[in-house]
Amino acid sequence: MTDLTSEQKERYHRNILLPSIGIEGQKKILNAQVLIVGSGGLGSPIALYLAAAGVGHIGIIDADRVDLSNLQRQIIHSTPDLGRLKVESAQEKIERLNPDTKVTTYHTRLTSDNAEKIISSWDFIVDATDNFQTKFLINDTCIKLKKPFSHGAIRAFTGQTFTHVPGTTCYRCYLQEPPAENDVPRSHETGVFGAIAGMLGTIQAAEVLKYFTGSGELLTNKLLTFDALNMKFRTMTIHKRDNCICQHPNKNKI
Repeated sequence: MTDLTSEQKERYHRNILLPSIGIEGQKKILNAQVLIVGSGGLGSPIALYLAAAGVGHIGIIDADRVDLSNLQRQIIHSTPDLGRLKVESAQEKIERLNPDTKVTTYHTRLTSDNAEKIISSWDFIVDATDNFQTKFLINDTCIKLKKPFSHGAIRAFTGQTFTHVPGTTCYRCYLQEPPAENDVPRSHETGVFGAIAGMLGTIQAAEVLKYFTGSGELLTNKLLTFDALNMKFRTMTIHKRDNCICQHPNKNKI
């Protein structure tokens, strides 16, 4: 990438001041291509903070429209967006926030038929979904394609996340198989404390930016969990399963 413009130097000045980022780190952010799967509670803060930081190309995949019940936590959407495609609403807000950021939208669900085609062209994948089937699909596809990704999940007052880069533990090391469809209630049945979507989403966004700039330590081989009721955070080490696909990617389960 060419040198930053004077406007970019001003826009990203607080990033550039950080010794682990600087001008070169900001250039890496501007060259980054990040796919966010889901434009809801987690996808909203993730997209906004990545765009604000200057990520050059953001992809958003979501098949839903904005519903009134979304607005309690999905902060990228607002009341005038009711009934709109979530990907269109999100794209508008991102481009309004930062014209440096190019947005590609996919108004579809991620499925076993399209996952490899969509994921293959992106540098980093962010799981901002709310169902186990898609989470395992993201995991398995990224393992197969050797793509880094951030896992995130929220329920009620709790959240969890980890980061995977090729060679580290994956979702199946933590939870080997998806639970039965009706074993774990969804958020529309149990409720979700809206602010925890922001708490977890910003952590995931920070992991993405750390990955591209090489800042600090990523949440690899670890699972970060928190409970907002008592504001307790915990980081647990996760070891690879001997029979996990992260050990044998050629035996991918897709």
